Amino acid sequence: MSVGNDIETGSETGSGTAVGTAGETSIGAGIARPGEPGYEAATSVFNLAAPPEPVAAVVVRTVEDIRAAIRFADRERLSLRVHTTGHASPAGRPMGDALLVRTEMDGKVEIDPAGRVARIPAGTGWGVVARAAAEHGLAVAHGSSPNVGVVGYLLGGGLSFYGRKTGLAGNGVTAIELVTADGELRRVDASSDPELFWALRGGGGGFGIVTAVEVGLFPVAQVVTGAACWPAAHAPRLLRIWRRWTLDAPWEAATSVRILNLPAIPEVPPMLSAGPILCVDGAVLAETADDVTTAQRYADELLGPLRSVAEPVMDTWQLTAPMSVLDTHMDPSDPVAVIGDHMLLGELGEEGIDELLRVLGEGSESPLIAAGLRQLGGAYAVADPRGGALDHLDARYAYSGGGVPDLSGTAEAITRHIATVRAALAPWDTGRTTPTFVETFAQPQGHLSADRIAAVDRVRERVDPRGRFRDDIMASATALR
Repeated sequence: MSVGNDIETGSETGSGTAVGTAGETSIGAGIARPGEPGYEAATSVFNLAAPPEPVAAVVVRTVEDIRAAIRFADRERLSLRVHTTGHASPAGRPMGDALLVRTEMDGKVEIDPAGRVARIPAGTGWGVVARAAAEHGLAVAHGSSPNVGVVGYLLGGGLSFYGRKTGLAGNGVTAIELVTADGELRRVDASSDPELFWALRGGGGGFGIVTAVEVGLFPVAQVVTGAACWPAAHAPRLLRIWRRWTLDAPWEAATSVRILNLPAIPEVPPMLSAGPILCVDGAVLAETADDVTTAQRYADELLGPLRSVAEPVMDTWQLTAPMSVLDTHMDPSDPVAVIGDHMLLGELGEEGIDELLRVLGEGSESPLIAAGLRQLGGAYAVADPRGGALDHLDARYAYSGGGVPDLSGTAEAITRHIATVRAALAPWDTGRTTPTFVETFAQPQGHLSADRIAAVDRVRERVDPRGRFRDDIMASATALR
C-alpha cells in the first residue's frame, strides 16, 4: 500500500498515544511506530543529544504522501511535527502525542541563472544547492555546514558567512510551497497571500509542511576564506584585536571566533587537540573579478595583526572558489550529541572580553568543545522591507557554545558550565535569540516582539484553525521571555 493512499488504522484512542497493538499492520506502509521498519529512518537526527520519540513517524516524498500523513494524524488525533536533518532536534517540544513527518521531497534543485533564483525541494542540504549555484557563477546565503537542511535554516532566519553583505538568509526567500492542515498545496509569495508569506519567514513554524522554497542567488567571483588557529595562551591579545576590527569591519567580511577544546581522535588534526585553541574563521566576498584585490585587502587588515601576535598552528585562509566556504567552519560531518546554549549579545567592550576569557579561556577548565562569537552587524542589522516576521538582528554578536558528552566532559559538567557562561555574559545578553542557533527548547529565547507574535498567531489561526501544527511552534514564537 502506498503512503499516498488512504491508510488503515487501528483502534482510535482519545489521547492519540496508542497506534494499534504489536504485530498488527494497523498503520500501513510508510508510517511506522517504534520498532517497525521505517521508524528509525524517519526519526533520525543529526544532534543525537535529543532523539525524538513520536507515536509514529514517516518519510514523505510527494504531496500525496503528506496528505496521507495529515489524514492519518486526524484519525489518530495526533499533532503534526516536521523535520528534515534534525540539526536542531533539542530545540523541539516533546513528541509524546505526535506524528513526526520527515520531508525528503522528490525532485532536484532548479537554477534560473537569468532570474538568479533557485527552487529547492524540502529535505535538500546546503552543499547540493551551493554546488548547483556555483555552476552558474552564483552563490546563496547558505549555512556553515553542507548537510544542514535548507528549509529550516531559511525559515528560521539563517546566518551565513555572506550575511553581513546580504542580510538574513530568510530575507532572500522569494516563494514557498507548502501543504496546510486542510491538505491544500499552496504557493505563496509577496503577491500571493503576502501575510502567510511574511509569517512563514521567521514566524516560528506551525503553518503546515513546506515542500519547496525559492531563494534568490547573487554573483560571486571568488572568496577569501579559511580558519587560523593559535594556542589559547595568545587569546587575550587575539580576541581584543578581533573585537576592535569588528567595530567598523567591511560588510563584505563575516567572521567568527571560537575557543576549541577538541578531543584527540583521528578526525582532529593533532595540532588542534594539544590544548585549548583559539580559532578565527570566516569569509570575505568578492562579487566580481574587480573586487578580488579589495577582498584580499580586507582579509589582510584582520589577519595581518593577528598573525603578528604569534604564528598560527594552522592557517587555511586563502583566495579560492566559493564552495570552500562550506568547509571553513569545520563543522562535523557525522551525527553527534551536542549539549549547548545560545545568546545574542551587545557590544562586549574590554570587560566583556575579560569575562569571556575567564569562563572559556586558558585555565577555565571549560568542558565546551567549541564556544565563541559570530560577528553580526552590517546588513544583519538592517530591517529588510522584503523580509518576513524576522527581518534583522539587533545585536553585535551571536554567542553559541556546546559540549559533547564523553568527549569533552560529562553531561552534568557541560550543563553546569553552560550556566556559568550564561551568568558571566548576562550583562551583555540582549534577551533575544536567532532561531537557527537555539540549542534547547528550555533555554531562554525570544526572537519576535509581542506585536509580531500576535500578528503571526492570526495567520496561524487562519491556515490551521484546529491547531494540528500547534506543537511545531518554537517557544520564541509563543512568548517573549
